[in-house]
Amino acid sequence: MWYQLKNPDEVISPSLLFYEDRIRHNVRSMISIAGGADRLVPHIKTHKCAEIVAIQLEQGISKFKCATIAEAEMLANAGAKWILISYQMVGPNIARLFKLKNAFPYVTFSSLVDNEKSADQLNAVALDQGLKVSVFLDVNNGMNRSGHPTDVTLLSLYRYLTTLSHVEFGGLHIYDGHIRNPEFSERKAAADEAFNSVLPLIDLVKNDIGRDPMIITGGSPSFTVHALRDNVFLSPGTNVLWDYGYGDRFDGQPFEHAALILTRVVSKPTAGIVTIDLGHKAIAAENPIENRFRLLNLNGYTVVGQSEEHGVLQVSAEVWDSVSIGDVLYALPYHICPSVALHDFATIIEDGAVKAEWKIVARNRRLSI
Repeated sequence: MWYQLKNPDEVISPSLLFYEDRIRHNVRSMISIAGGADRLVPHIKTHKCAEIVAIQLEQGISKFKCATIAEAEMLANAGAKWILISYQMVGPNIARLFKLKNAFPYVTFSSLVDNEKSADQLNAVALDQGLKVSVFLDVNNGMNRSGHPTDVTLLSLYRYLTTLSHVEFGGLHIYDGHIRNPEFSERKAAADEAFNSVLPLIDLVKNDIGRDPMIITGGSPSFTVHALRDNVFLSPGTNVLWDYGYGDRFDGQPFEHAALILTRVVSKPTAGIVTIDLGHKAIAAENPIENRFRLLNLNGYTVVGQSEEHGVLQVSAEVWDSVSIGDVLYALPYHICPSVALHDFATIIEDGAVKAEWKIVARNRRLSI
């Protein structure tokens, strides 16, 4: 059992566990699928951890994507030199972006824009500070979460960006997280159709600048689809740690589960009920209760309740008799990204033993900026 610890008494519960050899395997698999580290712009929202950034840098990955100013600051401190904040800056975050640029003048920072007002605000601050600001045009090709829709006004927005004196056009950001067909051929067909809707804009930009624009496309579900496409950069995120929400759904992705949460039995309050210390403060709770975690070393249970500090399992009489207070269980999250964000640090496991602790630095909304 790859996940079982030789020294579990050294680990408090609940605790986030990272299996470093599996993380390294997943990074190598990402590079192999992409055909080279230079095609990758991995999203670090999954792990938020400087040590994993270091592993990716060691293996030749030089560009990164994140979602918050804090994540961008963590990346810069970890040695990343090219960072896309895949979010549109609003309110005080506009000023924070420029503070970030001033604090790390040797790092290329970009953010997203999907409308003229946001572009004007960035341009005004850049002009006031005597700086250029890089933006990627965020394209909505079907997810309907952010981005400009793929209609004729999308071309107009691109042309408008090119008129702004202190805005530099970095490329296109085309995220299709809504495409989650389990079978590869169906997923590919849906991703291709969505991507093709952006081709008029891509052609316009190419003619305008005389070369292929930088295109960052896809996420973890469509990673293996866009890897087959020429002249695009790929942005997987969950793949570095993996979870069973994606692992059970998507075929053709050779990633290993590299993060678990160690939990313990804390009570057997009545016959057939076992309570563990895995509440929704320790594992993502946005999904229905039956789709939050899977216990790898316990069979014959049903999750029937969860509160802030407790997880309640209904078990058979045989299982109830076999379980003891203090037993260690290993929970595989359904959704690893928000689960990681609930923990201050991860305990690092190597060959079944505790090796170190890595701080989940960017789980905070603000570091120094």
